[in-house]
Amino acid sequence: MTKINLIVDGEKITAQAGQSVMQAALAAGIYIPHICAHDDLVPAGSCRLCVVEIEGREEPVTSCSTPAEEGMVVTTRTDRLRQMRRLAAELLLAPHPSECTSCPKYLKCELQSLIQYLEVTDQRIRKRPNLISADLDNPLITHDMYRCILCGRCVRACNDLRGIGAIHYGQDKDGRVRVMPIKGNLADSGCKFCGACIEVCPTGSIIDQLGAIDPDLKKADALVPCRYTCPAGIDIPRYIRLVKEGRPAEANAVVREKVPFPSVLGHICNNLCEDACRRGPVNEAMAIRELKRFAAANDDGQWRAHAFQLAETGKKVAVIGSGPAGLTAAFYLAKLGHKATVFETLPLAGGMLRVGIPKYRLPWSELDKEIDQICEVGVEIKTNSRVQSATELLKQGFDAVLVAVGAHQGIKLPIPGNDLDGILINTEFLRKVNFGEPVEIGENVVVLGGGNVAFDCAGAARRLGAKTVTVICLEAREEMKASDEEVQEALEEGTVIHPSISFTGITGENGRVTGVNCSKVCTFSFDEQGRAQIVCEVGSEHVIPADTIIFAVGQRPELSDAFGLPLVRGNRVEADRETTKTPVDGIFAAGDAVYGTLSVIEAIESGRRAASNIDRWLGGQGQIDEQLAPPTTYEDWFGREEGFAAQPRVIAETIPVDARDRESLVCLGFTESEACTESGRCLQCDVRLNISRQKFWNEYDKR
Repeated sequence: MTKINLIVDGEKITAQAGQSVMQAALAAGIYIPHICAHDDLVPAGSCRLCVVEIEGREEPVTSCSTPAEEGMVVTTRTDRLRQMRRLAAELLLAPHPSECTSCPKYLKCELQSLIQYLEVTDQRIRKRPNLISADLDNPLITHDMYRCILCGRCVRACNDLRGIGAIHYGQDKDGRVRVMPIKGNLADSGCKFCGACIEVCPTGSIIDQLGAIDPDLKKADALVPCRYTCPAGIDIPRYIRLVKEGRPAEANAVVREKVPFPSVLGHICNNLCEDACRRGPVNEAMAIRELKRFAAANDDGQWRAHAFQLAETGKKVAVIGSGPAGLTAAFYLAKLGHKATVFETLPLAGGMLRVGIPKYRLPWSELDKEIDQICEVGVEIKTNSRVQSATELLKQGFDAVLVAVGAHQGIKLPIPGNDLDGILINTEFLRKVNFGEPVEIGENVVVLGGGNVAFDCAGAARRLGAKTVTVICLEAREEMKASDEEVQEALEEGTVIHPSISFTGITGENGRVTGVNCSKVCTFSFDEQGRAQIVCEVGSEHVIPADTIIFAVGQRPELSDAFGLPLVRGNRVEADRETTKTPVDGIFAAGDAVYGTLSVIEAIESGRRAASNIDRWLGGQGQIDEQLAPPTTYEDWFGREEGFAAQPRVIAETIPVDARDRESLVCLGFTESEACTESGRCLQCDVRLNISRQKFWNEYDKR
């Protein structure tokens, strides 16, 4: 690019051809006051604060809109300019409130900084306050035009930067010019809630709605909560954008940058990201999990060409357990050059992915495919290999051991009748169902529990021929841990749900279950020791008939003192969740074995963390991040789209209830058209981070 030379305040500076005088000066560290100008916006010159004098010109000019020229001599500080700027600033302050401490941008406000620099107050000029109430009715964005100075940045950002055109200068009922939506509210005006207007506003006029972002987080985390809440840190906006652009294989590569189980997660992730999605307050959260599944289904393997594989280190690591935590850790350890050997008690690898999730939710073909890909990097899996002692593996020559045994032991509540015939335990029941082993099931099944496992048990029981299936749980309906999808599918299949019910005993006759003693719960909480504190409604006792009862109230690791590691409450391995170290040197622990049953994505994150920690223990750097997809470009231009805010979430097709059997996948996933439509609903929150931060005057060398 062509360089030009000019003189500013007696100093020779070099600028890029095409820069304005103000851009050239600021780039050289010379501060020129301004408020309507912004690095990313077309200059307007309306605030008149950036006026400068140029040799050969009679009148001062606005430096933001004046192109820099070769040999130009510019003066930014004279008495005349100072007086012009003071007057311009006072005019800006006329409608602006004098009291600043209640403003959310107090001490972070460009206007506040500017008047401090100019040493201006609003004492000389007659106040013309904007007597406008804050508009709190829009999702995500608050308009508090009481503080607006009509700099125009927000309008230019919406129109010129984003191409949306949802706000403009209009007249209110009193004839006052102010910034407003073009049609009453932002949603009806075509707003895409990208936040560009918030980002460029120099005052507290347009701000994030209270509670819309977490002020305690870093900006990048607060503004992109889907990515932040994903335990593995998957770059969700990036892969959604690639799906929208018709590049699903690259989208899958983005997912694989953080996890070796994209398809598994696409089927059964508990989607914490969707709970945090900023599209939710607009109307409905993005179907992030389904888009991940679509990307995985359209994988072409291109990510392999960019995957790292370090040279062999000669170090050996034993991984006990082939669930998501263990396999994830083994995968990255093998890529780091270590010999990773996985020991699995069961005849097939996968842990709870294999035996705890029904095939109608997670097909074994998808699980096997991704386990095979893990083995491709050199992971060895030994099935039918129970490890009795973790410390013994160190004696056998392994340099490190990772305990990732999961939580496979179902819990049976200590209530009367729990030893009757017809009592089943969640983990044992689902394991037998998945392996095709015979399971005796009655006609009237009651499942005790309110999580996803409980509903998996309910669905499996229905598919085994139960005529009635009832789920009973302590929690209120809105507090149940099961996902909305699982609950909805269960209701479609005829499952009856009784929330806020305490089960105090099991009735029986001739040694066989006949029902559950129940009471209506008034209040339910846990004490400091994690014990349930239940208060039931007096006189609400009743019996729910059943000939089969499935306990689905939790699981814990199947470990004993003979395993050689200290155990804590819940039979969990004592380990630091951050370092994954146990009290025994060289032995680490991850996943459900450490923190109890949470989710697959959290187990994967724990496995990633363990792999990094073990690599450092073995002398490596612990670096497992990789870039498997080309860098993504971000378009500032979004374009106008009528009705964008009202676009409903796309719901993937499910098979009819009468076609649902033990292996037929219930949810069919997105078609290409559906994936394109759904990905187009994304607010692209991450693009807001590309808007340039404007420096304050005290950040410039010459001011």
